[in-house]
Amino acid sequence: MTMTILAVAVLALALTACESNTENANSGNENKPAATPAVASPAATAVPATSPAASPATRTQFKTGDKVKVTINGSSSDATVVSVDEKAGKATVKITGEKENKTVALSAVSKQ
Repeated sequence: MTMTILAVAVLALALTACESNTENANSGNENKPAATPAVASPAATAVPATSPAASPATRTQFKTGDKVKVTINGSSSDATVVSVDEKAGKATVKITGEKENKTVALSAVSKQ
């Protein structure tokens, strides 16, 4: 009986030690990358500088009344743009042959 209690206590201590070492290891790794981004910062700055340049082109690409193709559930359909929500990255379209408007991601919309 004493051996069982002792074995459970040792096992509990071993598991606790493993968990705290994992947290300490992560904390140590978190401190090291903090110094690394300072070096990688110029490269990271270059990437966002390119992204805003591409975004305005996408935003002005679709206007209300444009004839477009929309991909929904893997199939492409002809549609007309009803409205564009640039902040949400979505467009409301009227699909040819359907009564209701559909809201889709801008990535699912392409010019005809």
